[in-house]
Amino acid sequence: MKHISMKTTGWKTAAAVALAALTGLASNAAQADATLDKVKQRGKIVIGVDGASPPFGVLDPATGKVGGFQTELGADIAKRLGVTLETVPVTASTRVQFLQAGKVDLLIANIQWTQERSEILSYAPTPYNLVGGAAMVSKQSGIKRWEDLKGKVACVSQGSNFAKPLQDTYGAVVKGLRNIPESLLALKGGSCDASVHIQPALYETLHGPNGKEWNDFELATSDQLIPSPTVIWTRRNEADTRAFVDGVIQDWLKTGLLVKEADRYGVPADYLKQATAQAQTGKFDSAPPEAQAKP
Repeated sequence: MKHISMKTTGWKTAAAVALAALTGLASNAAQADATLDKVKQRGKIVIGVDGASPPFGVLDPATGKVGGFQTELGADIAKRLGVTLETVPVTASTRVQFLQAGKVDLLIANIQWTQERSEILSYAPTPYNLVGGAAMVSKQSGIKRWEDLKGKVACVSQGSNFAKPLQDTYGAVVKGLRNIPESLLALKGGSCDASVHIQPALYETLHGPNGKEWNDFELATSDQLIPSPTVIWTRRNEADTRAFVDGVIQDWLKTGLLVKEADRYGVPADYLKQATAQAQTGKFDSAPPEAQAKP
């Protein structure tokens, strides 16, 4: 079965549509929020990032702090605002709560756009990546397609947007765990048949420094599950923050910064190279319009 591609997700738009969206943001300037003012007043921006989850987050054993791709993007935003950066590791179960409660100012994590998320949070419409799911399985499992997961146990992170298609489309028995490491341990221990997470993270697990530990496992298929735009999330009703961050992302694309940092940390860059080439002609992809707030 052919899965959702960039051309069929409904989020990819021509430059005129993206421009219209930005014009809409500008028209909401009167409703500007105070987040950026608060950030500048305290001299620090707090950004939620994934924990040590290569290739996006890398733990520095000397300091115990997480750096890497997402942290570098956060550092660039901080530099543009003239403030320092503080990163806060977030998980699937804490990230939305941290943003809504004001514990972080932005989320730069592997959180793809979904209708449900767009009803409770806001986001910069220009994606900074496009990521889908992959299924890591035992080489002896016989699982070679998403359809082969019917009746099988698929482990995902709690709150994962992969849970619904796995269950509804492919008939898998979905088991939510706290994070990717727990899911992989469950896979190795035999309590799940597949570990389903974002493709770059599982690719890194198999081919990174500790790849030899996973010689008996593989990605079931190269066909990614619901590839979706990865966006930077803000709180609702933060028009000025949203517009500022969107302008930064577009600049990252025009200058090639995203490709540079992706290559530096081993983040797959096929989409980023395509989006960068497009940006240099003045065209940008856009996530779907912000949904009506959930009551």
